[in-house]
Amino acid sequence: MSDLEAPLVRPKRKKIWVDYFVQFRWIIVIFVVLPISFTLYFLTYLGDVNSEWKSYEKRQKEHEENVKKVIKRLEQRNPSKDGLVCTARKPWIAVGMRNVDYKRARHFEVDLSSFRNILEIDQERMIAKCEPLVNMGQITRATVPLNLALAVVAELDDLTVGGLINGYGIEGSSHLYGLFSDTVVAYEIVLSGGRVVRATKDNEFSDLFYAIPWSQGTLGLLVSAEIKLIPIKEYMKLTYTPVRGSVKELGQAYINSFAPPFGVEDPEKVPDFVETMIYNPTEGVCMTGKYASKEEAKKKGNKINSVGWWFKPWFYQHAETALTKGEFVEYIPTREYYHRHTRCLYWEGKLILPFADQWWFRYLLGWLMPPKVSLLKATQGEAIRNYYHEMHVIQDMLVPLYKVPDALEWVDREMEVYPLWLCPHRLYKLPLKTMVYPEPGFEQQCRQGDTPYAQMFTDVGVYYAPGPVLRGEVFDGAEAVRRMESWLIENHGFQPQYAVSELNEKNFWRMFDAGLYEECRKKYGAVGTFMSVYYKCKKGRKTEKEVQEAEQAQVDVPYAEIE
Repeated sequence: MSDLEAPLVRPKRKKIWVDYFVQFRWIIVIFVVLPISFTLYFLTYLGDVNSEWKSYEKRQKEHEENVKKVIKRLEQRNPSKDGLVCTARKPWIAVGMRNVDYKRARHFEVDLSSFRNILEIDQERMIAKCEPLVNMGQITRATVPLNLALAVVAELDDLTVGGLINGYGIEGSSHLYGLFSDTVVAYEIVLSGGRVVRATKDNEFSDLFYAIPWSQGTLGLLVSAEIKLIPIKEYMKLTYTPVRGSVKELGQAYINSFAPPFGVEDPEKVPDFVETMIYNPTEGVCMTGKYASKEEAKKKGNKINSVGWWFKPWFYQHAETALTKGEFVEYIPTREYYHRHTRCLYWEGKLILPFADQWWFRYLLGWLMPPKVSLLKATQGEAIRNYYHEMHVIQDMLVPLYKVPDALEWVDREMEVYPLWLCPHRLYKLPLKTMVYPEPGFEQQCRQGDTPYAQMFTDVGVYYAPGPVLRGEVFDGAEAVRRMESWLIENHGFQPQYAVSELNEKNFWRMFDAGLYEECRKKYGAVGTFMSVYYKCKKGRKTEKEVQEAEQAQVDVPYAEIE
């Protein structure tokens, strides 16, 4: 029997005080986190409404004034005395799971908190110009009534334009448009010396344009972006298809649900949205969506499901009903569909509040959901944070589409995390080699879902407590992540940097390509001003000495070569 097939035997784990604190953490969440979260959501909404009432001219004037403040602040920095530049945003406010420990060391803060306006919605150019703190809830409120939307709308309301560009953003439409950063047509960046540049794919700053995605804000300060808009309709016609079989067969069923043969692109047959949820090693539900008009949705016999109401069943549980009642079709209001996973944070809400999916809670207190991720982080100490790193998995595995069955088998074997989220995305063949890139020669393989200009990848979302933890067995979360990262490197996969990583510097640059990034770091003066992307993502606290060393450190470029 191979190692892959051999069953793992794990001893029982002894409970410690943190286990009991986590078990009853729902008390703090209900009486502290949820009320404050709701208040913050409401205040943010009022701020967004106030912004919408301003004329585009006034917003642009405020933007220009705020950019001048950023430039002035950078000019105040003494490179020999002050620390590296970073934003003034508090560590716990970030939505990602990393501890943002780099901000606990010496640093020079630049306040970007005012950059939260939609500057323009240009219906002629089909472009939305947004500041970096504009979030997905805000942009869909402004665009959907116009029957427009960003080409890629990340699911959670709180995810911001800046985070999705500098980090990672995906949605069910990414099999058509790529990652969020692929839909950006121009960046406005403040460089280290205070110079403001507009980078596009075909101007003098084209190298910077291609280097910014995944750079985590380490090349300059993003102050606005022009993002592609697409025409949409009022409803999403969603088809739920149950699939059964071995874990590898589920992976292939997912591929078959949307991916045409190599090079075949028929808009009538390719869905507008794709996602699949794997509920256990033998069952999953594939979902494909097509935009539909309100006239079509309201035809006699069609079912409309407004999933956005607070009392509705959580979306992933609603989709799971296809396993018992078979394939079905329904129409969901488009904006509600975009944010279908917000209320329950995919399925993480079940761990945060074990009873929050019950009908009585949904009707009585469901309107308070979801808790803000930032507040959840703010109310946990270091011991709790470390506990989650060991006993919880929040990771995304970006793998070539044809390797999805193998990836699912690996997760089932090593982590036993369910449900799993599958969402495809194109990885384009670009003029310059960026940090993430398709497999060399993929276009000669003519694989299902690929085209001559882009390789199809898939995000395998692994979010939940592993099976061994739920059974009370010993589980080494850090070691499991190390094995996952090794598997990704061996299979030309990538790990989004919002997650907690165990990669050392050498392996980080085996996973990602350093060439263009390091060239732009030197060319645009980022070295010695902004922390390197590896160091910014590195797990653990940073000391003053480490920061000083990082200012002088240069990435060993050969690490970027994958052998």
